[in-house]
Amino acid sequence: MCKLICPLFVLALATTLLSAQQYDLVLEGGRVMDPETGLDAVRNVGIREGRILRISSEALSGRRVIHASGLVVAPGFIDLHQHGQDMESQRVKALDGVTTALELEIGAADVAQFLKAKEGHSLIHYGTSASHPAARALIFGIPLPAGEILPQNGPPTDQPATPEQIVRIEERLRSELDAGGLAIGMGIQYTPAASRLEVIEMFRLAAERHVPVYTHVRSSSRVDPGSAIESVSEVIGASAISGAPLHIVHINSSCLRDALECLSLIEGARARGLDVTTEAYPYIAGMTFINSALFNPGWQEKEGDISYSDLVLPDTGEHLTKKRFEELHNSSTPRTVLIFSNSQQVIDKVIPHPLVMIASDGLPGHPRNAGTFCRVLAQYVREKGTITLMDALRKMSLLPAEVLGRSTPAARDKGRIQEGADADIVVFDATTVSDRASFQKPMQPSIGVHYLLVSGTVVVNEGRIVDNVFPGRALLGPMKRAALHE
Repeated sequence: MCKLICPLFVLALATTLLSAQQYDLVLEGGRVMDPETGLDAVRNVGIREGRILRISSEALSGRRVIHASGLVVAPGFIDLHQHGQDMESQRVKALDGVTTALELEIGAADVAQFLKAKEGHSLIHYGTSASHPAARALIFGIPLPAGEILPQNGPPTDQPATPEQIVRIEERLRSELDAGGLAIGMGIQYTPAASRLEVIEMFRLAAERHVPVYTHVRSSSRVDPGSAIESVSEVIGASAISGAPLHIVHINSSCLRDALECLSLIEGARARGLDVTTEAYPYIAGMTFINSALFNPGWQEKEGDISYSDLVLPDTGEHLTKKRFEELHNSSTPRTVLIFSNSQQVIDKVIPHPLVMIASDGLPGHPRNAGTFCRVLAQYVREKGTITLMDALRKMSLLPAEVLGRSTPAARDKGRIQEGADADIVVFDATTVSDRASFQKPMQPSIGVHYLLVSGTVVVNEGRIVDNVFPGRALLGPMKRAALHE
């Protein structure tokens, strides 16, 4: 009799003990959605020491229990393209459901300094690429001022690099990757004098160091030479030649009316085995610095034949004239400008595309900084119905995590609601979640995110930012991780 009863007793006892485990935090009764496994069911989630330990239909015990009935429990959103790294930007990102926000398009001018400044002071996770524009500016003898990411017009933008200078640029980028850079960030349109060979050499360096290249392509024109099609082909070619993974930023504003054709180029490259990915944000206007090389002569044609009045100062709402544009473009003071160069029809076709993930290109002054992710949930999931909720979560969490996994194994535990994954979690009301940021009030926080967990720490509680908690941690590239483990 004991031979039968004892194993059953042990099993029952083990089940009881497991159910009675005390978790740091339990999310109870929410609609748990995992875009990798397809789980979409009411579950309880047990969290301890920053990780998801249990997902169960059974009751779980926790030091704190958050009742999530009627709310979606999903992986925290990962923004691969976030320029605004200040605390105000972090707060609006958190209220937009973002648990990780990375400066990867251009990268920080000094990786070590960037990481040190944020250590212990970040609401959400952070990281950066090694900046090709900053390295170019340094080698040309005009290093970027503190806090700036783009060189002003001058030798770093307008002069081709000699073979010796290319070698020195590579040396600088190697040291930045050693400091923890996750990738090489290139803004080719902002350094238009960079030759095709220089671009290829940067891709070869990325391949050597086993990191991807994140890039703003050379032009968004419809006319060859210098079209968006040619520009996308250039970087796909560099990826094919070098073997480096490629991520093309904001395909919506890089290709404008030719965005779908550019996406077809990416589809073709992927079908032939190349590792090429892309992203978009759900707004018709872009934003950049008016005294950058993007506004060199010919910029109107390259930006879709727009007029001066399509340029708007975000802080005042002023539509520019030719005279005002020239004054600001020739100024030594960096100033951002909104560029209304796209159409809602193009954006509405790009966002649902299966290859497109969501990234904000966030910077104070543009509503995409505060509203990108909740805007997708409100407009494309709930109102237009062109994306399912699960697919939106995939675009905002799993796909970015997979791309980030090229640079760091830490990403393999993000973008998922699974046992063993990081407890980076957003809890939101799918019926009310929405962006509120506008071009007139660009820092208005989104609504509908009830809770946000970063490494298991609650940073948004009942729709409000929690004061004086900084659980955000650095995501580091392969060279820095190797050094830490030696």
